[in-house]
Amino acid sequence: MSTSFAPRHTPKAIERSFKMRAAALYRRALLPSSRSAFQSPFLRGAAGSLRHFASTGSLASLDSSKVVIQRKEGPTTQMPPLNCLVFGRFFSDHMLEIDWDHQKGWHSPSIHPFKNLDLHPAASSLHYSLQCFEGMKAYKNKDGKVLMFRPDLNMARFKRSCTRLALPDFDTPEMIKLIKKLLEVDEQFVPNQDGFSIYIRPTAIATQPTLGVTAPQFSKVYVILSPVGPYYPTGFKPVSILAESHYVRAWPGGSGDTKVGGNYGPTILPQALGAEHGFQQLLWLFPETIDGKPDQLLTEVGTMNLFVYWVNEKGEKELVTAPLESNLILPGVTRISILELARQMAQPGSGSAFEGLKVTEGKMYMHRDFLKAHAEGRIKEVFGAGTAAVIAPVNRLAYEGVDYPIALDPSDPSAGAGPLAAELLKRLQDIQYGRTKSDWSWPINE
Repeated sequence: MSTSFAPRHTPKAIERSFKMRAAALYRRALLPSSRSAFQSPFLRGAAGSLRHFASTGSLASLDSSKVVIQRKEGPTTQMPPLNCLVFGRFFSDHMLEIDWDHQKGWHSPSIHPFKNLDLHPAASSLHYSLQCFEGMKAYKNKDGKVLMFRPDLNMARFKRSCTRLALPDFDTPEMIKLIKKLLEVDEQFVPNQDGFSIYIRPTAIATQPTLGVTAPQFSKVYVILSPVGPYYPTGFKPVSILAESHYVRAWPGGSGDTKVGGNYGPTILPQALGAEHGFQQLLWLFPETIDGKPDQLLTEVGTMNLFVYWVNEKGEKELVTAPLESNLILPGVTRISILELARQMAQPGSGSAFEGLKVTEGKMYMHRDFLKAHAEGRIKEVFGAGTAAVIAPVNRLAYEGVDYPIALDPSDPSAGAGPLAAELLKRLQDIQYGRTKSDWSWPINE
């Protein structure tokens, strides 16, 4: 990555150089499945002249072999009993920290005892939300091996989020190696019990020590670890959701398809207002006109991707989740894993009760689709999916003052989940805990 500009600092030269740099950053972070997210005419016009910035070797690359490990002195911190773990409240003894600047590039990585960050009061991450993060997990199998779940997909999304904020690029395999080293140092903090795991939080922040809305010349990536149990205090039990018509989570051309901090802060007030009325999550809607009538697109539920299992108007049993387009939907790792598992289950001879299931990435609207289907008894299951909660069944949806109950398992009223959500969760956890062999699981010692 180069910081040099055209020799003559004329307005045209500066504009041309900026276009080249911006287009290079965006192209490097594109995920194959969601290229439509960066279809700006500005970027398309600049895409032909970006190789200079993409190929420069003047800055140091991220290098896991240069990591310096400083272990905590004294005894290891005692973990609380697993049944007392509250999500995100307890942390392991060490953290990973890597600085970057515009003159040197990536500094030597450091794994050191967990501590507070030292930030300048003018750091641009504090003022302009130049911060993004990832959420990923590692699990212990029955032999005590620690397995990371699909870290390649998390790092691809992390790169994309960094690029959206003009934060520096990094080498994915090197970053995964560093996270593996951190997990090796704090391996004793990975719970050895079903339903528990260690949550991995990579974070990138701008540390530019000046005021002014501009691309940062200084930044930091750090990774912390938190042993966790169920995301909701109720465990794997159904949640109630409120369909939010006033506040909007994301919009076309925005950043809703990345994990930038600015996506999350504005959702806290609506979430708190919903909680006052007994709802654990919000269903985010987006207004659109469909078939000439105003309607609302179902997008995400809380911080999770939304899935609806229904019988469509053709009489087909179908699992639907919103498509990745228009920057409205986060490309969740659990989302794509559920889609892939559901398509396997749908195949003839799979042995699943859901052979023949139609699996669709498509739009579902509140009035045209959901409410009509609910009135006709065609909604079978609704659930959210994400790294933190994994799968969260929904048994109640409220919209414009009306409650819409959602049956979980008609054959077993006491069940905490519908049969499709339950089978998907079992198949997913069998992979995460190493009971089913899969290339989605990455041992940290290999």
